[in-house]
Amino acid sequence: MTSALVWFRRDLRAHDHAALYSALRDHQRVWCAFVFDSDILAPLLQKGLRDDRRLAFIHASLVQLDEVLRSRGGGLRVRHGRAVEEIPRLAAELGVDAVYANRDYEPAARDRDAEVASRLMAAGCGFVDCKDQVIFDRDEVLTQAGRPFSVFTPYRNAWLKKLDATALAPHPLEPHLARLASTPAGGMPTLAELGFTAADPAALPLSPGVDGAQRRLRDFVARIDDYAATRDYPALNGTSLLSVHLRFGTLSVRQLAAYAWGRATHMNSAGARVWLNELIWREFYQMILWHRPQVVERCFKPECEHIVWDDAPQLFAAWCAGSTGYPLVDAAMRQLNSSGTMHNRLRMVTASFLSKDLGIDWRRGEACFAERLLDYDLASNNGGWQWAASTGCDAQPWFRIFNPVTQSEKFDPKGDFIRRYVPELAAVPNRFIHAPWRMDAAQQAACGVVIGRDYPAPVVDHAVARERTLARFKRIAPILAAD
Repeated sequence: MTSALVWFRRDLRAHDHAALYSALRDHQRVWCAFVFDSDILAPLLQKGLRDDRRLAFIHASLVQLDEVLRSRGGGLRVRHGRAVEEIPRLAAELGVDAVYANRDYEPAARDRDAEVASRLMAAGCGFVDCKDQVIFDRDEVLTQAGRPFSVFTPYRNAWLKKLDATALAPHPLEPHLARLASTPAGGMPTLAELGFTAADPAALPLSPGVDGAQRRLRDFVARIDDYAATRDYPALNGTSLLSVHLRFGTLSVRQLAAYAWGRATHMNSAGARVWLNELIWREFYQMILWHRPQVVERCFKPECEHIVWDDAPQLFAAWCAGSTGYPLVDAAMRQLNSSGTMHNRLRMVTASFLSKDLGIDWRRGEACFAERLLDYDLASNNGGWQWAASTGCDAQPWFRIFNPVTQSEKFDPKGDFIRRYVPELAAVPNRFIHAPWRMDAAQQAACGVVIGRDYPAPVVDHAVARERTLARFKRIAPILAAD
């Protein structure tokens, strides 16, 4: 009788799960495990970040996953320590023939998995990684010359051409669930035992686990046809709010892509078509990270390493705090700080503002988002920041610079989103809400806000900042042109 261990990571569900399916199909006895990896958690504790929304989301999702597995005869074996040590140790304790895991594309995760595989091999145990978090990965979508794409549109076209029912087929676990090995109860550590602040899952901005994912999906399905028209307006309930569930695998990407593709194809839904496009963007950035792992530290365009960014700690602090004097930027950053979420349009606006209005290296903003976003995903975060800063693949052209006021006027025309997160501007009339410094003293007094006292004056003049950014990029224009 052969046996296996399934190592859960960013795939916290017990349905349509590639690694679990493969292990159950190929072995007679299968255990399931999760490791609270101290290589990931220790740096957070060293920074004093004990109240971590992502960890609270993961923990609550694991509790649900354990309950589901137990209802089917299994359960989770949960360890706390270095995953590179805990997984080989657990595999040896259980005497399994192989460890199964779903593939991760981040450089640190690839290094971790390589070390785990090496240790397992030395002990006579196999390591099998499966494709699960994307529809197509690694070298499955390449140019006709056999190279990775660096421009999104031809990648999307090739991706769609390759798409068929086989690629979207779910992994049916039900015929094999009797092979799950039972696990003693009571092994789940509390957040406090891990060294973190205990959190109430109800206080999270999005409900965790598969239950939360399915509720969110049902909500989005009811309005997906309006997605193309509403997704750019942060005051509206226009986005899917599914990114965190994709990030932690409480939803299957195959389920989402199959639904979007079917509705776009058979119902001619513009909303479904645009949303599928967003799922493809996600895979595009995963592909870039796989083939070009150096983008974690460096610009995708090597010539952009010649850009001289400003060292402006006070401006960076103002941006982080949502105190730049530009209401839409500040509302977005305050949303991030208070909830761990940020509307996708505003991610572009705030990233452009940091890199092109404040002239600060995109890597500093990326690190800020990495620390605070509940749905933080290295590939998408890095790709989005490099897009906004014009240093990445298929990026915003360097001479196109978002105007934070016109972006505000266009996407939050009545200032509803601004007033939600910048309450000191609540009484400012619509015609001034996007640029409140344009009010004279009498107008400021009438709405109870004095610019520079109750709300900051703009930390930079956009017109001046724009010219500085154009000059910054023009200095490397000959290098860009030679590329």
